Amino acid sequence: MDTTLRDGEQTSGVSFSASEKLTIAQLLLTELKVDRIEIASARVSEGEFQAVKKITDWASKNGYLDQVEVLTFVDGGTSVNWMLDAGAKVMNLLTKGSLNHLTFQLKKTPEQHFAEVKATIELALSKGLKVNVYLEDWSNGMRNSKEYVISYLDFLSQLPVDRVLLPDTLGVLIPSEVAAFISELVARYPSFHFDFHAHNDYDLGTANALEAVRNGVHGLHLTVNGMGERAGNAPLASVIAVLNDYQKDVEVSVDEKTLYSVSKLVESFSGFRIPANKPVVGENVFTQTAGIHADGDKKNNLYHNDLMPERFGRERKYALGKTSGKANIENNLAQLGIHLSDEDLKKVTQRIIELGDRKEVVTPNDLPYIISDVLDSPTTEERVQVLNYVLTHSKELRPSVTLKISIDGKIYEEHAQGDGQYDAFVNALEIIFKKNGKELAQLQDYAVRIPPGGDSDALCETIITWSHQGRELITRGLDCDQTVSAIKATQKMLNLI
Repeated sequence: MDTTLRDGEQTSGVSFSASEKLTIAQLLLTELKVDRIEIASARVSEGEFQAVKKITDWASKNGYLDQVEVLTFVDGGTSVNWMLDAGAKVMNLLTKGSLNHLTFQLKKTPEQHFAEVKATIELALSKGLKVNVYLEDWSNGMRNSKEYVISYLDFLSQLPVDRVLLPDTLGVLIPSEVAAFISELVARYPSFHFDFHAHNDYDLGTANALEAVRNGVHGLHLTVNGMGERAGNAPLASVIAVLNDYQKDVEVSVDEKTLYSVSKLVESFSGFRIPANKPVVGENVFTQTAGIHADGDKKNNLYHNDLMPERFGRERKYALGKTSGKANIENNLAQLGIHLSDEDLKKVTQRIIELGDRKEVVTPNDLPYIISDVLDSPTTEERVQVLNYVLTHSKELRPSVTLKISIDGKIYEEHAQGDGQYDAFVNALEIIFKKNGKELAQLQDYAVRIPPGGDSDALCETIITWSHQGRELITRGLDCDQTVSAIKATQKMLNLI
């Protein structure tokens, strides 16, 4: 059962609109093919009521109504009437699964609580509803008041309840406890259908879900991207993957290939960002960074495991940066249909390593620019070198530069202003060259490019066309900073004239 729309929406700062809830519900049932969805808590708001109404109307027309569930309360029938008005048919009744909760929150005896639960169940059944029962704080109940839990389950065994839902409400269980508690209850109540509802406070949600299945639990509650209160719930993608790989005797209906696309849609609707290293759905989880791993992938898939990206509609990537080796870069070049000689490949590799020292990630989209810059670099001796500069840009003050360059080993310093930082840089150069009786090339065209979809830290390629003594020169510069990339292109020009 996916509970993204109910328990997942309890993530701090998340609130789905009615249309978003309907879209997610449709995808969960028709594309992802989960067995059931829990979509809301009864009585929360008018907006929640309208969202449930939209989903139940669609589900009723398309044969999914029995797979749509709503959390309800022991409240004298108010939740039952709310469900009937909203068109829902399956209620998940929230009751107390620990003596601690019963005593200090409800301030009632077990007998009082059981009687009220029975009355609510009988009312719901009389109205044609199906009933599942949550035992809130069941995990602490098993730890600290097992006699109460057993007596409550004995009581529920006498009622026509479809499922008993066992939540680790505070995410406190470890796998060995899950195994012991689940196996004990499955053996004691063979006629019950038990669901396990894991939380992730100790980052054990996936491990606990696997252990519950291994010990006979009949259903799991999961959320897309592990959304949920505090540290969230057991994540749908991780649990499905681990069940398919390590519990092959269990049949799972979920379509793995749609996990990533649904994950990204929920991320967009919720604003709850997926960590880049989140298993299965994170941006980096199928990306090799170290060159030795990329090399191993070419040699009998030495660094592959069963979590192949194609299972989830994704592709393996090879990150570029200071740890990139030749094999890593070759893989990226092959994807772009580019082949370089060994000598050129060494040059490109070295430039990527240099860039990686300054910029954390070099993307495959940056590669054509890097290749162009490296292969365009002059092989002649650099007689002119830009040694240092200070660029300033202030409000209501003209941009300025203090420049230090070397010409044939002689050092020159100059200060100038301009209409922009690069203009100030060129003005300082002109002053230096005029003092030496030399003439700068004239700028004819100036073009700036960044890779498609590049962020603010993307590599920037500046291509400048110059005119000098009747001939045309074209130079390129590459850097994360647009002005610096123009300065690099200019230095190439200085050495060509």
